[in-house]
Amino acid sequence: MAEKPTDSLPKLRREAGVIGLLYASLGAIIGSGWLKGPLNAAVHAGPLSLFSWLIGGVAILLLAMVYAELATLFPKAGAVVHFPRLSHGSLLARIWSWILFLAYVSVAPAEVVASLNYLDVMIKHFAIHWIPPFIYQGAGGANLLTGTGMIIAIILLATFTLLNFLGIKWAMRISNTAGWWKLAIPLLTAVMLLTAGHHWQNFHINPADSRTQIEGIFTSLSTAGVLFSFLGFRQAVELAGESNNPKRNIPIAVIGSVVIGLLIYLLLQAGFIASVDPHTLSKTGWAKLTTAGYLAQFGAAPLAAAAQALGLIWLTFILYVDAVISPGGTGFIYVTTSARVISAMGSDGLIHKVFSRLSRSGVPWVAGILAFAVGVIFLLPLPSWSQLVGYISSVSVLSYGIGPVVLISLRKLMPEAQYPRPFRLPAAHILAPITFIISNLMIYWSGLRTLEILLIALACIFTAFIIWRLINGVSLRQMAWRSAWWVVPYLLGLLVLDYIGPHHLVGGLNLIPFPYDTLVVAAFSLAIFYLAVQGSVSVEELETYIANQEL
Repeated sequence: MAEKPTDSLPKLRREAGVIGLLYASLGAIIGSGWLKGPLNAAVHAGPLSLFSWLIGGVAILLLAMVYAELATLFPKAGAVVHFPRLSHGSLLARIWSWILFLAYVSVAPAEVVASLNYLDVMIKHFAIHWIPPFIYQGAGGANLLTGTGMIIAIILLATFTLLNFLGIKWAMRISNTAGWWKLAIPLLTAVMLLTAGHHWQNFHINPADSRTQIEGIFTSLSTAGVLFSFLGFRQAVELAGESNNPKRNIPIAVIGSVVIGLLIYLLLQAGFIASVDPHTLSKTGWAKLTTAGYLAQFGAAPLAAAAQALGLIWLTFILYVDAVISPGGTGFIYVTTSARVISAMGSDGLIHKVFSRLSRSGVPWVAGILAFAVGVIFLLPLPSWSQLVGYISSVSVLSYGIGPVVLISLRKLMPEAQYPRPFRLPAAHILAPITFIISNLMIYWSGLRTLEILLIALACIFTAFIIWRLINGVSLRQMAWRSAWWVVPYLLGLLVLDYIGPHHLVGGLNLIPFPYDTLVVAAFSLAIFYLAVQGSVSVEELETYIANQEL
């Protein structure tokens, strides 16, 4: 049977407006962690936790601006898969696509489990005995799904997948509806905690705790999930190929979501600090705040516990309801973007081409089915899987840290006179290396154990890939090593730095104390940055790829 003409094949539909893209990113930023993030940050840094959110927000804003330039230059669905291929060839693109795949498909099931976990807490809080439990405590305290919970979780994932089959227009409508809710409830919570709590003395810094809390500013960036909360900005980047005006919409959505998210988190953190009972604080201190009676009892939702302690029972109920809805909204948008990432891998030849197949309504349906199937695997009630999801999610920043390298490489390979930038990162040759340093600090602060798990997973996948290529008659010399060799010293170097770093910060041997470890990571990052830029592909290779991909 003859092939259909290219023009008759289904294409992605450009029906995503600026509000839809903004709420897609903002909905991912205000995910399952916002109810617990303020407590975790306060435990590490006390009132200085406000600086954790400020530093984290500014750091991610720089990264978002890098991707605002890249995404408007090449507005394609699953765009972040294409960027490493543009600047450094197929081998690096494969490595980074594996990281992206694992990072994206693990988020939706993790959010579904979080939603059911909060629902379980709410059922126990309001003593509803006729509903069976959805969660039980496994080995090591991991929250695992019961049989009932597993069935409901699969149904939720399947529902998210089927809703996405309706097309991007309907997906954005659902995202918009959830976005209004996810914007209103955190703002309402922050205002009510500030006005009802008003314990302004809690913002006083005890000189005896100042050194610990200053270090806590940086430890909470990773361990309290501050930095990773903001990484939801990427949703608009992945949907760039379906925007009706990417040159205008992408920068507004990407940068706007980070700015709005930063303001919300600052208000929430201030509200939580002001709501803590000073008498409780005098007994426990910030570091042991989770042992306080009302917070220990309902630690899964500390903002709801704080509202109840202030007598705001109606707000407590709303927060428990939101704790169920908010992760579901985040899970839905990650199902949407996971399919786009997998589809982009298929169209780029990084996995089988069948995964780039689109439905009549322009939806990557085969990719959506794969994302659902892998998501179900991540739902399995095995403690090791539960831990692995956490590790993969926490190091997803690694897949985005390459952005500054790609940007400067493309500035060199694609002069602006020939390829005009709809959005341009100002002072890129200064800000891009700084952003790369910040990205590596995020990876470094995720800790030694997390990085070990990631590198073991990557080594296994890469070994299997090499064997498969050799079996198929592709020699090692044909694998584009010239542009990807720097990845080996890069990842191993980060592992070594974690190994010799401060024990209390990253779990290392404490050979390099804080803050000198930060300077060492910065120097190492600069060396890798310029090595990577020098290792970019030739202009001829890039132009051939652009012509073949119709970028």
